[in-house]
Amino acid sequence: MSALAKYLSGCGYTVSGSDATKSATTENLAFYGVKTFIGNDGNRAALLEADCVVYTDAISLEDKEFLKAKELNKILYGRAELLGIICQNFQHVITVAGSHGKTTCTSICAHILKSTSVPFMAHIGGEDCAFGNYYYSGEDYLVTEACEYKKNLLKLKSDVAILLNVDKDHMECYENEQDLLSCFHRYCQSAKTAFVCADDASCGKWEFASFGIKNTLADYRATQIRAFGERYSFTVEEYGKPVCRVRLRSIGYCNIYNALAAFAAMRSLGFHEKEIVKGIESFTAVKRRFEKIGEYRGASFICDYAHHPKEILSTLHTAKNISPKKLYVVFQPHTYSRTKLLMADFISVLRSVPNLMIYKTYPAREVYDELGSAETLARILGNCLYAENAHVLKTWLKQTVKDGDVVLFLGAGDIYYVAQYILEELL
Repeated sequence: MSALAKYLSGCGYTVSGSDATKSATTENLAFYGVKTFIGNDGNRAALLEADCVVYTDAISLEDKEFLKAKELNKILYGRAELLGIICQNFQHVITVAGSHGKTTCTSICAHILKSTSVPFMAHIGGEDCAFGNYYYSGEDYLVTEACEYKKNLLKLKSDVAILLNVDKDHMECYENEQDLLSCFHRYCQSAKTAFVCADDASCGKWEFASFGIKNTLADYRATQIRAFGERYSFTVEEYGKPVCRVRLRSIGYCNIYNALAAFAAMRSLGFHEKEIVKGIESFTAVKRRFEKIGEYRGASFICDYAHHPKEILSTLHTAKNISPKKLYVVFQPHTYSRTKLLMADFISVLRSVPNLMIYKTYPAREVYDELGSAETLARILGNCLYAENAHVLKTWLKQTVKDGDVVLFLGAGDIYYVAQYILEELL
């Protein structure tokens, strides 16, 4: 939402908004001329005087400001609807969808566009270490994430659509897995050109252009992969022909797929491979994606956004490969519904993890559900501890971590800020 507010303010609109708490995001918006209010007030003058009201799916439909806007017959747009309208201002639109990796791949695409010097806008779901969540230099190209939550990705029209993978997530928004697959397929069909992951069991055999590593029939393929710690280099094969070598600066095997997908998309738009490689290799990281936030007693504190079983598995693999001594894992479940729906998968991934702490659930928009709670997950796992607050977590780490250990904080909720707070307290 904040990136869209920045764009609209730059277009000359008077933009204001509200949030639950003050944060770096609300403070940053002030630099773009966006006034933010803290708390929920249905009688706030800015709301009463607004011509149009934009809302996020994260709010309750009983939200005071939302209800007031409806009562006053304000023009109402959901976030995805507004993004779809904004897309119409750009000559070329690149969208990135998938259950995992959207933010990283979108950031890589932004770095490629920056390397070519074309006018573009990047609308990023997280915080790229160079661009933040927003970059604007003109309206030739737009690269943005396409989220499957409530089928919002279908509200975007793309020139180039990327589908990184398909996994069971946000299933509370879908009738079943087939409904989810159908949504992703319609997203690809609606684009002028679509690239899907040839190695993905769900979408790999669809009729669209493809990228991959294992599948030799992929149109764009990474071969001759070499590892440098947890950073990788590879050769890009384009329709069976080697065209260039890429050396990633970002950590994690999954970023081969993210970079390859971005490469394929940009080639379809006519960019030269040297420009693309330059952009890919300028990308370092997205915040909260295996981000080292500091050290305590020589132990590295690393935060990662992983909140789905497959993401956790991938991040654990990376962490184990860089941990010279003990690995401590703190996992915060994100929403009760996800934990409940994927409980068996969470147990399968976490059951063999030593030195594991489950931290209280980040509920987001949801009300408490014992069957999907962090306490229930911890109780079923049995091989872990449970922390209801930061004090318990800080005490555990103070008593256990030593030089050379790695502490990995996993989750998409407030665990990132909890980790930062604990590190400050320990130091």
